[in-house]
Amino acid sequence: MGNGVVKLNNIEKRLRELGEELPRAPAPVACYASYIVSETLVYISGQLPLDANGKLMAIGKLGKQLNIEAGRAAARLCAINLLSQLQAAVGNDWNRVEKPLKLGGFVNSTPEFTNQPVVINGASEFLIEVMGERGMHARTAVGVNSLPLGAAVEIDAIFQLS
Repeated sequence: MGNGVVKLNNIEKRLRELGEELPRAPAPVACYASYIVSETLVYISGQLPLDANGKLMAIGKLGKQLNIEAGRAAARLCAINLLSQLQAAVGNDWNRVEKPLKLGGFVNSTPEFTNQPVVINGASEFLIEVMGERGMHARTAVGVNSLPLGAAVEIDAIFQLS
């Protein structure tokens, strides 16, 4: 591991080193599946910045009620919830996980706010911190007028399995 690459089967160990513990995968807030496994892909529905107790931790608009750092923290929490869903999808078998392929990041923001990519970096940087170089992924970061429950950020993902 001297070159900064983290083996994916060590995800739980790396999370502990970072002081993070994956919460139980959040339940859907409406009529949809939290994830779908299709052959070698896992499609994970949009995750909100919910804490381990299911409390929404970031409500409001970036550029109005929330600043960039609050948005980055919300995106990081969304990434933690993505990993919780991924863990459930693979039945705790991290050896099945190859890498994230794509994140879709949605930022509840004012029309003048243009730092959506910086906000979603909170999730992207976290995945790379946990998974090493293999955590790099394609990504979208867009501003939206509103999100479910008034959330500041929502992120969905596609992961590749072996």
